[in-house]
Amino acid sequence: MSVPQPRPITILIAALGGEGGGVLTDWIVSAAAQLNFPVQSTSIPGVAQRTGATTYYIEILPVTAHELPARPVLALAPGVGDVDIVLASELMEAGRTIAGGFVTPDRTLMIASTARSYLVVEKMAMGDGRYDSARLIKAVKTHAQSHLLLDMDALAKQSGAMINAVMLGLVAGCGRVPIPAAAFERAIRADGKAVDANLKGFRGGLDAATKANAPGAAAGAAKDDRAAADALAALERAIVMPAAARDIVLAGARRLAAYQDLTYAQLYVDRLAPIRAADARAGAGGRLVKETARHLAVRMSYEDVIRVAQAKIDPTRLPRIAAAMGVKPGEPFTVTEFLKPGVEELCSLLPPRLAERILAAAERRGLLARLHWGMEVNSASVSGFLRFWLLAKLRGWRPKSYRYQQEQHAIEAWLRLIAEAARLSGDLALEVADCARLIKGYGDTLKRGSANYRLIETRIIGPILAGHIPLSRGIDASASARAAALADPEGEALTRCLAELEQHGTASIAAQ
Repeated sequence: MSVPQPRPITILIAALGGEGGGVLTDWIVSAAAQLNFPVQSTSIPGVAQRTGATTYYIEILPVTAHELPARPVLALAPGVGDVDIVLASELMEAGRTIAGGFVTPDRTLMIASTARSYLVVEKMAMGDGRYDSARLIKAVKTHAQSHLLLDMDALAKQSGAMINAVMLGLVAGCGRVPIPAAAFERAIRADGKAVDANLKGFRGGLDAATKANAPGAAAGAAKDDRAAADALAALERAIVMPAAARDIVLAGARRLAAYQDLTYAQLYVDRLAPIRAADARAGAGGRLVKETARHLAVRMSYEDVIRVAQAKIDPTRLPRIAAAMGVKPGEPFTVTEFLKPGVEELCSLLPPRLAERILAAAERRGLLARLHWGMEVNSASVSGFLRFWLLAKLRGWRPKSYRYQQEQHAIEAWLRLIAEAARLSGDLALEVADCARLIKGYGDTLKRGSANYRLIETRIIGPILAGHIPLSRGIDASASARAAALADPEGEALTRCLAELEQHGTASIAAQ
C-alpha cells in the first residue's frame, strides 16, 4: 500500500527587478535543505527595476527526505487557489497576485509591504497619479485568509540591508514555515554577502512578524480607525451652537471629515463662530447659523475632479446602473463616461503659482474657452476604473491645489459679507447666505454660477451695504435676482431681472 505524499508548503514571491528576489529564494531553499526537507524553486524573471515584476515560486515538503517512500514530485509553477504564502515587496505587486487568483480566503497568508514603487503610468499622470493604496489594502484583507502588512522599505532602510533580508525575516516569523530562524541566519552567512546588514534586516523582519502574531495584535489593526472616530466625537461634543442649528452643524462636520479630514472639519466649525455671534446680535434665533452652516458644508465640499472621480468608482454605482438597465447577473456591460476637461479643470489640481502662469498664458492666447480634450472612458473596464481611481486618490494633495486656494478665498469673502449684512438685518444676512446656492458643480457650471453670484453681489448686495438701495427693497431685489439666476443657469433671466430692478430704482428716484 502506497503512503500518500504530504502536502507541500507553497510560497509565491512577487518582487521587483533589482530587489534580490533570487537571493531571497536561494536563502529559503538553503534553509530548507539544511533540515533535509525536499525543496524546489523556479522563477519567472521580469524587466529590471520598476518596469517589470519578477516572480519566484517555492515548494517545500515539511518532512525529511528519508521519511518519504519515494522521491517527491513538486510543481514548477503555482496553481490558482493553491498557494499558502504570498510574499510581495510592493503593494501593487500584492494586487497583481490577487488579480491572478493566487490569494484565497481559505488558505493564503499574504505578507506585503505597504510601501509603493510607482509605475511609469503613475509618474506620467498630471499631478498625483498614484493608484489607491487603500483599495489595494482592502483587497488584501478581503481575499487573504490572513495578512501581514507593514512598510518593508522602512525596515530595510533602518537596517541598511536590502528588502529581501527583511522579507526573509517575515517568512521566518510568520508561523507557517517549520524552519527555525537559526537555519535562515546560517543561509545568510553561507551566502557571504553583506552578512551583518542582511542579518540585521532579517532580525528586523523577524521581530515585526513576531509582534504582529502576538496575542492582541489583531485588535490593534483598528486602533487608527477608533482614534479617528474618537477625535470626531470629541469635536462634536465641543461644538457650541444654537439648538436650531446644532444638527446641521454636526452633519456638516461629519461630511467634511469624510470629504477631507478632521482638520478640515474643525476649520468648518471655527468659521461658524463669527456667524454665531452675528446671529445673536441680529436676533435671528439660530436661523442664520443654520442656513450658513448648511451652505458652508456644501461649499467646503465643493465638486472637483477628485470628487467626481470618487463618484465614478463608488462601489454602489455599477450595481445601481446594472439594475436600472435590467442587466442579468453575470452579464457583461459597459458604462461610458463622456468627459471634456479644459485648461481650467487640469490646472485646478496644480500648485497655485504654476496654475496661474498656465492660465494666464492660455488666456493671452485665447485658449481657455477653445482648448478641451474630449474623452470617452469605460469606467466598468480595468483601465477606465484605474484612471478614476488614481484621480480619486489625490485627496491628500487637494489642500495644495489651485482650486482649493481659490475656493477658500471665495468662502472667506462670502462669510465676511454675511457678517457685514447681519449688522444691518438678519433677513439680509440670510439672503446673502442663500446666494451660495448659485455656486455649485465644476467646469462651466461653476463658472456660470459664480458669475451670477458676483452680479448679485456687485449690483444689489454691495449697494445695499453702501446705503444706495433701501434695505427692504434690497432684500426683495436680492431674493428676486437669486430666483431668476436659479431658474436660468445661462444668466439671461438674471440679466433681465437686474435691468428691471435698476429701471424701477431709477423711476423711484425720479418720482421723489
